[in-house]
Amino acid sequence: MKATMIGGGMTAFGRHADRNLKSLVEEAVNLALQDAGIDKSEIEAAYVGNASQGVLQGQESIRGQVVLHNMGIGGIPIINVENACASSATALNGAMAMVALGEIQCALVVGMEKMYFDDRAKVQPAFTGCMDVEVLEESLRKMKESEEKAKAAAESGQNEPKKEKSGQRTVFMDVYAQAARAHMDKYGTTQRQLAAVAAKNHFHSSMNPLAQYQQDYSIEEVLASPDVAFPLTRLMCSPIGDGAAAAVICTPEFAKKHGAAQDVEISSCVLSSAAIGRHDESNLTILAKKAYEQAGIGPEDIDLAEVHDATALGEVTCVESLMFCGEGEGGVFAEAGHSKLGGRLPVNPSGGLECQGHPIGATGIRQVVEIFNHLTDRAGKRQVEGAKVGLAQNAGGTTSTGEGAISVTIMKR
Repeated sequence: MKATMIGGGMTAFGRHADRNLKSLVEEAVNLALQDAGIDKSEIEAAYVGNASQGVLQGQESIRGQVVLHNMGIGGIPIINVENACASSATALNGAMAMVALGEIQCALVVGMEKMYFDDRAKVQPAFTGCMDVEVLEESLRKMKESEEKAKAAAESGQNEPKKEKSGQRTVFMDVYAQAARAHMDKYGTTQRQLAAVAAKNHFHSSMNPLAQYQQDYSIEEVLASPDVAFPLTRLMCSPIGDGAAAAVICTPEFAKKHGAAQDVEISSCVLSSAAIGRHDESNLTILAKKAYEQAGIGPEDIDLAEVHDATALGEVTCVESLMFCGEGEGGVFAEAGHSKLGGRLPVNPSGGLECQGHPIGATGIRQVVEIFNHLTDRAGKRQVEGAKVGLAQNAGGTTSTGEGAISVTIMKR
């Protein structure tokens, strides 16, 4: 049995200093229920993804119960899921499995995070906790040495003036910067190609009223923005913010019984973590092949994709690993305009994590709601015309062997 999605909703992503997590979740859930055309009493289980509220606000263990009971949803199983940035994508996997098994008819899936605080140092543990903390210090030392060496070489070869630094950065910007330098060394990817990815996503987000960034920037403006960690500039990196998203997942019979105005099949929702001792394919490629097989399609059948671009380099490697282009060709793919709206395969029409924002526990479901809106022709100015099949890819955390959590979800109208 397949599961279907009949409703989705999300808050604007950004700095909500005057709102708590309960308020954000209530808004997203009510929008999803309204979209699905059902009452909250018809929800049989809720799966809630959140990564860091224990670290950030001291709310451990019953995060889902706290926010949902506040809005009158209770008397049902509420399952809390923590899996770094892939928390709500993992929650979706659990809900889909139970629905597909016929154990429940209708489930609510929520992704939520409140990360913006005036004291930016308070946020750092939310990111360092997504790594192996016992090897963190040595990893950071090596990344710093790599950055200094690469920046010195670039300035020597190109005679570029030093730019201002962007200020405090999260540890994952260093991880992505190191990966970007390795990709440049191996494949000849350029900083300008990374800027092309970011400029494209800023263009997309300029048409997204719920995005944290809504301003269009040129490639030159992206390159000129303050450095974060070479070769990444600020406009190539996702911001810190707050947000919530929700989806209603059910059986096809439930959707039919309730006369759902729109329903989209979840053809595949698969999870994994970095493979041990395997290097012939990327971890994401291994998982993507499983997702394509389950959905009965190939990468050539995808009409749009939302991928985990915590930085521009993330999108470059994702489009390669998802087999939308050849290995090492992700930068060229973006620079040629293939991933832009109107191109061969629009990627991150929302603006992606770089521009929509990345309240980490909310991102997985936010991506799914974005795909859902395109497959039901309700994405407004950024609508991918004629979209029939969409893919959402989410990832979270990192260990010595690679990603801590990886998710691929394929949806069909």
